[in-house]
Amino acid sequence: MLKENTKAPDFKLKDKDGKEHSLKDINNDYTIIYFYPKDNTPGCTIEANMFNKDLDKFKKVNATIIGMSGGDEKTKTKFCEKHDLKILLLSDTDFLVSTKYGVYGEKSFMGRKYMGISRITFILNKDKKIIKIYEKVKPAEHSTEVLEFIKNYQN
Repeated sequence: MLKENTKAPDFKLKDKDGKEHSLKDINNDYTIIYFYPKDNTPGCTIEANMFNKDLDKFKKVNATIIGMSGGDEKTKTKFCEKHDLKILLLSDTDFLVSTKYGVYGEKSFMGRKYMGISRITFILNKDKKIIKIYEKVKPAEHSTEVLEFIKNYQN
């Protein structure tokens, strides 16, 4: 996995509308890239809803929120429509970006092993340098935790 104080790898991925987004095109002071396992699952829904609820607070600190998981434009569209999500969700359908960030690998659930994305968040500064990595994410509290980190980092 990537380390703090290193440059985040660029990417080019599509959102629910098929529009491509790349890291180099983001010019905000902070970029939050949160990886989540799967659209429309309980923990992922809670996390997305919390980031969505705090979207205006993130805009006030000049931060962009990007959620990334597998799935495609259809799953992202359904997820956004079902929960009225305004945050940017990108499809890493072939898991190349997740692999670059070191968040894709073998997981285990109830004794079953499978490949998937871990719930990990990276906070980047304006220079796209990783200033914080959250490996232990509690979906209901995470948005607040990230916002507090940015506010404290600014001071």
